[in-house]
Amino acid sequence: MTNPILTNEQLGTEAVLWDLSALYSAPDSPEIKEDMTRCRQLAEGLAIDAAGRLAELDADGICRVVERLETIDTLLARLETYAYLHFITQTGDGAASALLQRVEELAAAVGKLTVFFRLEWNRLDSARALTLLEEQALRRYRHYLTVMRNSAPHLLSDKEEELLQELKPVGRSAWNVLFEKLFGQLRFGQRGRTEEEVLSDLYHPDREVRKNGAAELTAGLRDHLHLLTHVFNTQAAEKMITDRLRHYPSWDSAINLSNELEGRTVATLVDAVAARYDIVHRYYRLKRVLLGGGELFDYDRYAPVPGGDEVAIPWERCRRIVLDAFAGFSPEMAAVASRFFDERWIHAPVLTGKRGGAFAHPCVPEAHPYILVNYTGNLRDVATVAHELGHGVHQFMAAEQGFYHSDTPLVLAETASVFAELLVFKAQVGLLSPRERLAYICQKLESIFATVFRQVAMNRFEAAMHTGRRQQGELSAEQLSALWLSSQRPMFGESVTLRDDYGLWWAYIPHFLSTPGYVYAYAFGELLVLALYARYQAEPEIFVSRYFMLLRSGGNGSPYALLRPFAIDLDDPTFWQGGLELIDRMLADAEQEVASVVDK
Repeated sequence: MTNPILTNEQLGTEAVLWDLSALYSAPDSPEIKEDMTRCRQLAEGLAIDAAGRLAELDADGICRVVERLETIDTLLARLETYAYLHFITQTGDGAASALLQRVEELAAAVGKLTVFFRLEWNRLDSARALTLLEEQALRRYRHYLTVMRNSAPHLLSDKEEELLQELKPVGRSAWNVLFEKLFGQLRFGQRGRTEEEVLSDLYHPDREVRKNGAAELTAGLRDHLHLLTHVFNTQAAEKMITDRLRHYPSWDSAINLSNELEGRTVATLVDAVAARYDIVHRYYRLKRVLLGGGELFDYDRYAPVPGGDEVAIPWERCRRIVLDAFAGFSPEMAAVASRFFDERWIHAPVLTGKRGGAFAHPCVPEAHPYILVNYTGNLRDVATVAHELGHGVHQFMAAEQGFYHSDTPLVLAETASVFAELLVFKAQVGLLSPRERLAYICQKLESIFATVFRQVAMNRFEAAMHTGRRQQGELSAEQLSALWLSSQRPMFGESVTLRDDYGLWWAYIPHFLSTPGYVYAYAFGELLVLALYARYQAEPEIFVSRYFMLLRSGGNGSPYALLRPFAIDLDDPTFWQGGLELIDRMLADAEQEVASVVDK
């Protein structure tokens, strides 16, 4: 039997709290007020000096404007990061929420003052802009300024852009904060458990526990379904209006532009993954055998395979597992990751009011990233820590590119995290007995399915939701649930029965609200990593140096350009099919082991 969830004290996480003093010493620190004032003053000064004059400036003059703008945006990012991280661990705290709101209002005001640069730069004659970009003075910002011009066809008038900036605090971000507050405070079932605790039941070996956890999650979502449906519809409507005003041709045009990807590349990825749903069907038919036969339901998807019974992993052992795996790949990677533990850049315990899930939050080059997890001591949590540390190492290394180029496109942002997770898996799987190894491989396959196939299925839900909202108007909870089930069922086929209750589970996924269209980045990252790992095994020494070059490049290049040293063609369907074949072979290995393991 899997052990019950241990307390923070038993796991050793009660003191694993991040130290935000690299940003500000306290929420009432006078430096926060001073920096908010300074940020506004710098923006006002830049607007006075440069607004309306960009077309007159040479490359040196434009560079000076960009440098001032980068100073403003870096200062604003420091304030935003602190306010968000201070809030997310105590979503019910009024003062923390108020600080976050004040900073968001400042960001909107500053954005209104500085939006002139984006507008004027994008309205420069193309020939003149290209000439300026070739000047040595703008070399440092060349990619940033080139990408900025990609949005030129989607700009509105100056007054409209200023108005949109001013309305930001009451737009998408406000609804996202409401969503975070709701789930930070929401309790499920008679025991009043958190979202994280209830979701953990889905991994329990006892089917009744899984079934009850699913019922509690469904009931909690149903109790707030009117509010969640309204939030989803409002966010979809906001995106619909924005896309229409900016003349984006499809619901995902904005995210593809942000990711510096052509729509054909994303379509190639999505089509390749959807065409291999048979891998998922095959696996769950195998899992049915491993669990003793009988019909599998949605709450059985993550049931542990016999032989992999877990003993809770204390935080210190988790640290050793992850850092040892990183060190086996590169001592440099382990050294950077160890700083997150040693210098208190991680927030690990499960706490009342803390948002569930996990993330790595980039900061500013002068500080460092921060990681949030809700650690309960199982192998999945160890993988999550590795995943987020992969992000953190990437963000730390990319900081040398400066503020504007340290921000990596989302599709490449997932590369380092998934690669880190794979390193831990490879290091651990060889230490296990045959039964344990089979269970661990099954768990890894399910993790890959969640990253590749589930994310593409969720992408199909988003496409249906946004299309439906635009064609039919406001969608009811029943319509959203029908769209969810129609996008999820093809992934499982007849191998898993998705009950009507599962139809409500679109309602707790934050990515749909915070970053519409984002989820395909996970599938992109997983399949890319499988291809990269094969190259690592073939040429380890050459690969490590190229890999770190990729991480250090941050966002200073498009995904196409940054992956060129690895000879990867993102528009070639066979590239994506190659990654899917590796998953297929992993499943085939598990199938071969089953007969011998089951007979013993």
